[in-house]
Amino acid sequence: MKFANVIAAGGEWLRGEGPHHQIVISSRVRLARNLRHRSFPGWAKKTERTQVLELIKPRVEELPEMQDSFSELLQDLSALEKQVLVERHLISREHAAKSVGSAVIMNRRQTLSIMVNEEDHLRMQSIRSGLQLKNAFKLVDKVDSTLEGKLDFAYDPRLGYLTACPTNVGTGMRASAMLHLPGLVLSEMINQVIQAVNKIGLAVRGLYGEGTEAMGNLFQISNQTTLGEKEEEIVSRLSKVIETIIEKEHDARQMLIQKKSNTLWDQIGRAYGVLTFAHAMTSKEALNLLSIIKLGVDLGAFPEDRRLPIDELFIDTQPAHLQKSSQQKLNAEERDELRAQIIRERLRVFPKPDISKVARESTGNGTSSEPTHNE
Repeated sequence: MKFANVIAAGGEWLRGEGPHHQIVISSRVRLARNLRHRSFPGWAKKTERTQVLELIKPRVEELPEMQDSFSELLQDLSALEKQVLVERHLISREHAAKSVGSAVIMNRRQTLSIMVNEEDHLRMQSIRSGLQLKNAFKLVDKVDSTLEGKLDFAYDPRLGYLTACPTNVGTGMRASAMLHLPGLVLSEMINQVIQAVNKIGLAVRGLYGEGTEAMGNLFQISNQTTLGEKEEEIVSRLSKVIETIIEKEHDARQMLIQKKSNTLWDQIGRAYGVLTFAHAMTSKEALNLLSIIKLGVDLGAFPEDRRLPIDELFIDTQPAHLQKSSQQKLNAEERDELRAQIIRERLRVFPKPDISKVARESTGNGTSSEPTHNE
């Protein structure tokens, strides 16, 4: 599979399907593995990394799941192509900085992505749409078991799988879900939720993981403990926490409809107006405004068939995707202009926000003083 096919196809997780897809954008399970008696990539010399790559890459490519896969050495990918893969969450920012001795292999549906010589010799991840942590784990666990029969993994009977970072020792697993939480942000309850999640040993991060900002009201919730707990237990515990956050997000949205409806409709109307008419827009502003439109779709202010075009814009308006689609090098100002142009064109077929349906539902409960006509 060529890089052009990766761009054209889009991943399964980008389709906005799966359980609780209105709030849970994606579920991901990642496993870290290393070969026994080999230096970790950060300590290894170029020749050592190349030897490890030559051992691992053919074994990954022959997996049944990797038929007609995309398989490339990182040295053969441009910086722009690597950044596109980062924006699609198929490789990490750290892996994108690698070159000789590193590679990426992914399946056609982009539900399985394997990084060779990132921080560890193997970083295997499965990513699915909606709340599907168990299904994501099932796929990556199967691949892990197959590779373990062909490669000699570094494993200690007492500690478990050995990894470059001590926080990954044990199962070597990181399970995470990407959540869209505009209700909790607009109702100013997000900090309480983050603090509660941190207290039970889970991490909350931004759009691209550790050290990144939560743009577009998107948050990653993941486990922090990998030692002393079985993989299935980690997945089950995280799934329950995610379900609780989903409930809190639904409650926050209902509270906004009932008590702060004017603020809510103002946010949706302003987002629609700016996105429809703006001629320059930064990546951060676009994500934040698209988030509000996505919330509008969830609440019925826009038709359900407008969901996928908005979800696609979250990815298509990222900096590397803009440059790749334009096939030319763009400076920041040119990217902002192109981003606004693409959004205007896609929203041209969008109807104006219709709050009457949601307003009727809220007044039916006797909790809103909002008018039931369009404004």
